[in-house]
Amino acid sequence: MRITAAPGTRTIHADAYVLEVRADPPRAVLADPDGRIWSHLSLLASVDVVGAADESYDVGAPTVHDAAGAPVGGDPVDTPVAEVRLDCGSTAWGRRRTTLRCLPDRLELTVEVAGAGVLTDVRLLGGRAVLRTGAGGTFRSSVEYRSVFVPTPTEPVDLVRPAASAATLGVLGDASPGRLHAVFSPPPLCLVLGREPAASALDVPATPGPADGGAPGWLALGLVAPVAALRLAELRYQPLDGGFLLELDHDAHTAVDGTWRSPALVLRPAADPWAALADHRADLVAAGAPEGPVAPAADWWAEPIFCGWGAQCARAPLPGEPAAHPYFVQDLGPAVVPPGLPIAPDLARQDVYDELLAHLAAHDVVPGTVVVDDRWQRAYGTAEVDPERWPDLRAWVAARHAAGQRVLLWWKAWDPEGLPVEECLVDAAGRPVAVDPASPAYRERVRRTVAHLLGPDGVDADGFKVDFTQRAPAGHSVRRHPATGAAADAPWGVAALHALLGDLYRAAKAAKPDALVVTHTPHPAFADVCDMVRLNDVLERDTAGEVVPLADQMRVRRSIARAALPGHLVDTDQWPMLDLAQWRDYVAAQAEGGVPALYYAERVDRSQEPLAAEDLALVARSWAAYRTGLRAGSTAEARA
Repeated sequence: MRITAAPGTRTIHADAYVLEVRADPPRAVLADPDGRIWSHLSLLASVDVVGAADESYDVGAPTVHDAAGAPVGGDPVDTPVAEVRLDCGSTAWGRRRTTLRCLPDRLELTVEVAGAGVLTDVRLLGGRAVLRTGAGGTFRSSVEYRSVFVPTPTEPVDLVRPAASAATLGVLGDASPGRLHAVFSPPPLCLVLGREPAASALDVPATPGPADGGAPGWLALGLVAPVAALRLAELRYQPLDGGFLLELDHDAHTAVDGTWRSPALVLRPAADPWAALADHRADLVAAGAPEGPVAPAADWWAEPIFCGWGAQCARAPLPGEPAAHPYFVQDLGPAVVPPGLPIAPDLARQDVYDELLAHLAAHDVVPGTVVVDDRWQRAYGTAEVDPERWPDLRAWVAARHAAGQRVLLWWKAWDPEGLPVEECLVDAAGRPVAVDPASPAYRERVRRTVAHLLGPDGVDADGFKVDFTQRAPAGHSVRRHPATGAAADAPWGVAALHALLGDLYRAAKAAKPDALVVTHTPHPAFADVCDMVRLNDVLERDTAGEVVPLADQMRVRRSIARAALPGHLVDTDQWPMLDLAQWRDYVAAQAEGGVPALYYAERVDRSQEPLAAEDLALVARSWAAYRTGLRAGSTAEARA
């Protein structure tokens, strides 16, 4: 790389980009090698703490340094690495420095602070400041691109959205407005900026690249650190009026006493979003993430799956969930379950599953793996079998084994139901809101419970389908129970979810070495806490209110999983389905790759259309062709 100087600027010429550093306001103008600008990257940052907003003052000019750390003056300098540094006065810290490390193929942005405080929002590529000119408030990087690829399913469905649309990646969410973005939890924490707009909800626009004589048409922004350092609950892309910045929500659960450095934000040109996700994975592996699965795959893992949840919903639809999106008040479902009305979780029963499996077998649909879904438990937190619904789950599992099938149990992450409050995180009123992944008592409970559910002297099931990872605890007021005591190193955010799943995963392998653990966590750092990535619930409409083909949604999700965890199997999922036609298309698309999953036996839940003999014959044919490929050794079709 070469660094050149001109009045008021220092310019870094790299193989993949040009970066021109300017002082007022302090920024680094990032462009393609041909000079086309991506963004005026703000070098300001804010690291807010409880009780104090971090605001920059005494903002000087950024400096540029060569590989030896020497400031670059007026003469050209050749160097393998360069650094751009900005030191500012801070209202919350004794010292704060933003560093932009420049390598031939990428940039790495970090902010480092010294002092004491409990982190709340950390802002990169912008922040609050009072400049020497008198300008004050929040400063942002400029938007010179047109779109943003967001690697997580959202409702509305909007994969490559306009640059002015916000986005959130993390481990928090549900079906409430503004929160349905954690279907993958966590997804890769990597946004990809694009030069061209998308034509539809799932379109990934083609852009000219080096092969066409041009620069890459995409720029990745990926958050990279060892997973234990990913203590944020959410990464937020916040655009406004032609500018943007990134927020890392640390949720008042990371205490600093000394120095703290943010995860690195890696900016890297890419040919397309899939290449960007693959590069992001490589960066995480270099930071300590596993290179691939940590357990050898058992042959049975790739067998077709039947999950009873869709069939449960078809027999007993959930109140408050109408068949289609309600546009009028009269279209809403009941707010309260009418007395005596069964709902889907009530049908996670031994007799119901026997009926469903017998019906499927009569049509030559015989799954290799059966998922007993919500809710077979007496209480979610304790994971004790409900004897009223499953009089003899151990015997039922043994019968499935005798038939050549395996059984997974649905596991609800984070739910504290039935647990002693001392094993939980609590709200300001002392009410349990989530299990405490740092509680020694809860961790021992997980080991003991999993040993019973999977061990030969217990239920002898074969693994878990883990759900609700997006229900991670959040809130400045959420705390460990006082009786448990403080834990300075207790994980939070993404790191806490990884710790939670790590205990479950290790306990499962200890109880049964070939146990299968399925999660919806396609983040590369989670390669060591799952064996299969589930594509999770299918969504419905785009920003214009039009239905987005469900099979196409699956294809895009599968591509994200392949890029992020290429060595892991993919559970293609199948719920919810809007109507029979969409379900048929989905079944056909499952054959294109991944492990086929069937959620229905008698009818489609949303439309209540019955599955006729020819519909189940479609599944039987698809599964037969898939199994032929497995027997031929073509396991690549089952892998991500």
